[in-house]
Amino acid sequence: YPWGYDSDNGPDQWHKNYPTAKGRHQSPIEINNKEVHYDSSLLPWFASYDPGAAKTILNNGKTCRVVFDDSFDRSVLRGGPLPGVFRLRQLHFHWGSSDDHGSEHVVNGVRYAGELHVLHWNPKYSNYLDARRRTDGVAVLAIFLQVGETPKPEMKRILEEINAIKTKGKEVPFPNFDPSILFPKSHDYWTYHGSFTTPPCEECVTWIILREPIIVSSDQMAKLRSLSKNAENEPDHPLVDNWRPTQPRYFRMVSASF
Repeated sequence: YPWGYDSDNGPDQWHKNYPTAKGRHQSPIEINNKEVHYDSSLLPWFASYDPGAAKTILNNGKTCRVVFDDSFDRSVLRGGPLPGVFRLRQLHFHWGSSDDHGSEHVVNGVRYAGELHVLHWNPKYSNYLDARRRTDGVAVLAIFLQVGETPKPEMKRILEEINAIKTKGKEVPFPNFDPSILFPKSHDYWTYHGSFTTPPCEECVTWIILREPIIVSSDQMAKLRSLSKNAENEPDHPLVDNWRPTQPRYFRMVSASF
């Protein structure tokens, strides 16, 4: 089923073809300080990434994605709320049609200009698809993008390739990239159990959401918006507002490391 972010195939419609989208562990959610529980037992998290694992950058019509080699534990995330080592697979972005919205998670009523998701899976399962079927199968590190005066220069490397992947289906080599250069200084985080924010919305994700956003410029956000969600030979429709609205938290606990 071709899902998307338009009124006819957008988040309100997903549950018709992907019933899990109406589940009780869905993401994103709003994080509200009043409902967050400080957990002194939460450990710091660590990422050790091999820049040589970076393979390609692509436009799949839904987002801009960087793909990594995950055939062995060469780039991993560990610590924090995680039960073991998780293997880096890809990163991608969510953004709005203007600078005042675009993130998926919302913090105390604030929606940021964008959100970066760095996706890892649990190699105790035989492969990524198997991991997606398990409640402890996937870990996503989420980082907010906030428009400001002093943008993070490290975003440049990704945005330099945007022109090469303007249209849906375009993919180019993207060697020698370490995503940890995008991380903010503070490693403080919130964590909760949730789902993928795109269909089939499997409820297999341990979210680690960083408190400190990274700063991007308005021009950098505009660069993401210059991508097209259509293929080269089709009319140009800008790829914008590829975010899912917040979902009910129900009984879930959101824990904070700080």
